[in-house]
Amino acid sequence: MKVLVPVKRVIDYNVKVRVKADGAGVDLTNVKMSMNPFDEIAVEEAIRMKEAGKATEVVAVSIGVKQAQETLRTALAMGADRAILVEAADDVHTDIEPLAVAKIIAKIVESEQPGLIVLGKQAIDNDMCSTGQMLAALLGWPQATNANTVEINGDSAVVAREVDGGLQTVKIKLPAIITTDLRLNEPRYASLPNIMKAKKKRLDLKTIVELCVDVTPRLEILRTSEPETRQAGVIVGSVEELVAKLKEKGIV
Repeated sequence: MKVLVPVKRVIDYNVKVRVKADGAGVDLTNVKMSMNPFDEIAVEEAIRMKEAGKATEVVAVSIGVKQAQETLRTALAMGADRAILVEAADDVHTDIEPLAVAKIIAKIVESEQPGLIVLGKQAIDNDMCSTGQMLAALLGWPQATNANTVEINGDSAVVAREVDGGLQTVKIKLPAIITTDLRLNEPRYASLPNIMKAKKKRLDLKTIVELCVDVTPRLEILRTSEPETRQAGVIVGSVEELVAKLKEKGIV
């Protein structure tokens, strides 16, 4: 079984995001970029499937600017067999919307014919949390989102998924789509030898022109602003004073 893993290049989660002075978006100048953490978990899960003999090949896919090759090389260094980059933008500030991403992946599926697609439940830059669901609708495949554990049994997968108040276990027939949650696994670090090997692994380049997909934005960002600065708290000396303060603020 071939496993397809879409990965996204995002601002590194350790970097403090800066908003442009004119509020037009986030400033990406000289900012460290890395693989979306949820997608990193997806790559790890696919590799574990291969190591367990449940998968025969792991293919990483990224959609965006040519710099996303670095993200794909990270996936290859972790253990993916090969990678595909679909160049869909020239400007690093251009974010391809989830529906366009889903349509592009659907085109890749036509040629690759994977038995399973594993991807992060959301990207930490736009938090859309919808690509997996849209892709499932386009392909007509069953889906299991927010996966906590995944077990492949023949032509089906048993997935425990995180829901409000606990876990829900579902069984889906393959081919299917699974989106990963944080507690699914702990991604491995790529060793230096594997990083060197990744440079020789196959990375195919495709364009949106040859895939015939329209990536024109359907959403318009009116303004981006930083969150309000948190105000300092007040130390109270008694329960009565606490209640008085809460009433003063109109909380109770």
